Amino acid sequence: MKRKSTILISAKKCVALLAILFASFAFANNKEDANGGDLKTEIKEYIAHHLLDSYDFSLFSYTNEAGEHVYVGAPLPIILWDNGLKVFSSSKFHHGETVAAVDGNYYALYHNKIYKTDAEGTINLDETNHPTNLKPLDLSITKSVVSMILVFALMFFLFKSLADSYAKNGGVAAGVGRFFEPIVLYVRDDIARPNIGEKKYKKYMSFLLTVFFFIWFLNILGLTPLGVNVTGNIAVTFGLALLTFLITNLTGTKDYWLHIFDPLGSSMAWYAKVPLYIILIPIEVLGVFIKPFSLLIRLYANMQAGHIVLMSLIGLMFIFKSWLGSPLSFGLAFAISLIEVLVALLQAYIFTMLSALYFGFAAEEHEHH
Repeated sequence: MKRKSTILISAKKCVALLAILFASFAFANNKEDANGGDLKTEIKEYIAHHLLDSYDFSLFSYTNEAGEHVYVGAPLPIILWDNGLKVFSSSKFHHGETVAAVDGNYYALYHNKIYKTDAEGTINLDETNHPTNLKPLDLSITKSVVSMILVFALMFFLFKSLADSYAKNGGVAAGVGRFFEPIVLYVRDDIARPNIGEKKYKKYMSFLLTVFFFIWFLNILGLTPLGVNVTGNIAVTFGLALLTFLITNLTGTKDYWLHIFDPLGSSMAWYAKVPLYIILIPIEVLGVFIKPFSLLIRLYANMQAGHIVLMSLIGLMFIFKSWLGSPLSFGLAFAISLIEVLVALLQAYIFTMLSALYFGFAAEEHEHH
């Protein structure tokens, strides 16, 4: 017992010593690096750029001997409506460094948005530093849109092959379907049935399966070098939560709506319920909107925070520039990456579980005597 205590104390001392060395090396490098402030700003801008949607896929960039930034990636099509349809490649912007000239019009990127400008790329700002330039209707195919199309095609191929294997083998999965079949059964037997009920779960299964695999695959895609952050885009999570909101309320039974507007039922006389309903009914109505709002915020915040932490740890390697700081930053980034793989699945599960729970509230029926 004494030996174990000694080992534990020694381990704690080693951890404390490593922490002190880590901090001292970080301080030394920050002190010695005259351009540290510029480097930190560049890392912050890179993280912000990674979190936002963009008009191209950028794998990495570097500066050549001539001092020019060279970007390695793939441009995407820009589609604008500005007194007619304007279609051109995002490479004309050169990652926001140049002005795109199209049919006599000039367009520039400013904070990842496209504005109409002149040949010099002038952006006029108001008192609050917001652009006053005209903004054409933007219908461009961004990297988030491409990612969603890619996930859609992948899901269609996977589950079509699963359905075909069922048809050919008498209800037995084959090939890659053997991996996804237990997951489908889990969503059915452990999420849909217990929360919605045996009678009505089938009509919600298509949405639950779609949203589960859609979120899961997008989250996994966000961990690849492609640099996509689709589920960290609040517009995407808003769309998913809106679907849950619409399905919940459009399929709600009479008992569901009675619970909202008559939560006390016939347990009390109407004149005794009026003072309570002044408080209870607004709370119940507010809960109708809070439930999907919690869905979109939970998914958005978790995926956004995961990407920020991961990119920040990677950025620390370039700030520390030491034999101790950089390996520790890499180790932490690698550990967070493994955790993010679990979080990717966990967030898909939570969104699907809560959606099924809300559907169960909407589908609930009581026997009236």
